[in-house]
Amino acid sequence: MKILSAKDVVAIHEDVIEPNELQGMASNKSVEAILARIDNRIAYGMIDDVYMLAACYACYIAVGHAFHDANKRTAFAAMDICFVINGIQLQYETVEAGDMIIKAAQSIIDEAELAQWLRELPVE
Repeated sequence: MKILSAKDVVAIHEDVIEPNELQGMASNKSVEAILARIDNRIAYGMIDDVYMLAACYACYIAVGHAFHDANKRTAFAAMDICFVINGIQLQYETVEAGDMIIKAAQSIIDEAELAQWLRELPVE
């Protein structure tokens, strides 16, 4: 599986944030620390497919709040790009996808639940 780097996640954030929103990184948060959680899960065999990998990006970025603004949009975009770089194009219902990211950000659902929802989506 192909993974995202911290540089990739920052670039994704820069792409989704609007000019009128609060720019930059939160001073006490780290994209590298967020991604280290994913690296550890991979190393310990806890991520066994691209659906779980993408769900981890979405959940950990949304909850990690490494940026001043646009964390949930960055989480969704990172999740989607994870699929694209791994050769999968999913068909999302916009409102439902947004609701799932909000639930992940609020820790209402975890990465396993998000991964299961993703597995049930149609592939283009």
